[in-house]
Amino acid sequence: MAITRRSLLAGSAAATGALVGLPAGAAPAPRHHPTRPTIVLVHGAFADASGWADVIRLLQRDGYRVLAPANPLRSVAADSAYLTSILATLDGPIVLVAHSYGGVVITNAAVGNPNVKALVYVAAFAPDRGETVQGLQLKFPGSRLGQEALDLRAYPTSDGAGSFDGYVKPEVFRDVFAGDLPRATTDVMAATQRPGDVHTLGEPSGEPAWRSVPSFYLVARRDNLIPAAAQRFMARRAGARTTEVDASHVAMISQPAATADLIRKAAR
Repeated sequence: MAITRRSLLAGSAAATGALVGLPAGAAPAPRHHPTRPTIVLVHGAFADASGWADVIRLLQRDGYRVLAPANPLRSVAADSAYLTSILATLDGPIVLVAHSYGGVVITNAAVGNPNVKALVYVAAFAPDRGETVQGLQLKFPGSRLGQEALDLRAYPTSDGAGSFDGYVKPEVFRDVFAGDLPRATTDVMAATQRPGDVHTLGEPSGEPAWRSVPSFYLVARRDNLIPAAAQRFMARRAGARTTEVDASHVAMISQPAATADLIRKAAR
């Protein structure tokens, strides 16, 4: 008998039912609400998807299906293409949410995807065509993420040329990145940070999805990485519905309820 994808799925459902005591052939009911959009959460540099944990719990409790993929942090073009490929596997409406450098990624990855119904920027970069992360970060005074705050470590690349990853130095990590979190927490975050290739700082962004997709922005007033003035500038230019919170750069960690609330507004 030929094995098809449908038969494999049916077998998987039956096995799952047996494990949890359901009748044969019956699969567990999905926990997400079938009429609501899928929420896709994209992290930035110096972090990973675990930073969304509390936001995910709040959204899942409300019945949203949530996906928080790993952002490769290799280049604007490659990271955006990777997210585009993930979005192509999802059915139905999507709300794309991003933090920090992840904003560059969703700005590019959402272009041309009719399923993306809203963009949510959480203390994130929302570049226009040709703009760079470094240019937007330095457009207004106040950022404490200068070259002196970074450790650069060489790593090999497939083309043999090699490149450099940037890490925020542990001794300044809390001040730059997450000043409103306990030091015990930020010490762990500093030790486990995921670096970004330094070339992403100067790589131009493409045509922005926010020109055609409704946008929302959560401004972190006490952000020492992307100055609040820069966030307001980007939000205003994108025509985003904007909320402000007294938070550091990691507003989704220190202010998960406010972050989830803005995402719910975008989803509606």
